[in-house]
Amino acid sequence: MSDKSKALVVFSGGQDSTTCLFWAKQQFDEVEAISFDYGQRHRLELEIAAKIAQKASVPLRILKLDMLGQITNNALTNPDLDVETDKPDNRPPNTLVEGRNMLFLTYAAIYAKSKEIHNLVTGVGQADYSGYPDCRDEFIRSLNQTLNLSMDYPYEIHTPLMWKNKEEIWQLSDELGVFDLVRTQTLTCYNGIVGDGCGHCPSCKLRKNGLNSYIAKRG
Repeated sequence: MSDKSKALVVFSGGQDSTTCLFWAKQQFDEVEAISFDYGQRHRLELEIAAKIAQKASVPLRILKLDMLGQITNNALTNPDLDVETDKPDNRPPNTLVEGRNMLFLTYAAIYAKSKEIHNLVTGVGQADYSGYPDCRDEFIRSLNQTLNLSMDYPYEIHTPLMWKNKEEIWQLSDELGVFDLVRTQTLTCYNGIVGDGCGHCPSCKLRKNGLNSYIAKRG
């Protein structure tokens, strides 16, 4: 009989997935993490993920999924493309990796079934929507049903950050007791700088604005 108190976290070592990792540790008896080597321009991401998982005493599995860089053209897998500093009005930003979350969750689900894990945790959210269609709640609910049908297995995809803005995500990390870890040791920056990052890429701006709002609110 499988143990439904287990969870698998899709983990990148960034602010959101790190917050989800520690949220999962609070919610479930056993937690594992999975990261993906998809040809991302900053290899440091995988090193950071491994270090944080070790600190959290969570087993981490890294899977190679580098064909994404061969079939899509974006600033996260193509080092010749500069990250756009401002979000375009009429299209997603050039940091969108088409199909990434769908593939990550699908491979995570396959791995989870082999470990008799029913709960998948991911840090996607649409409150601070950045133009990524695979971060939407309707996509997650649709994929959840598809995974259940495709593998005849009862998964539940948990998205604890789905309706939280960045200020609220900082607050959650504080409530979980990992505010300082998330602030200084995670890698969210599109330019590969740990902690507060470069300060000018879209990811850093979003993170910084949320941090400033939370610090002001906390006093």
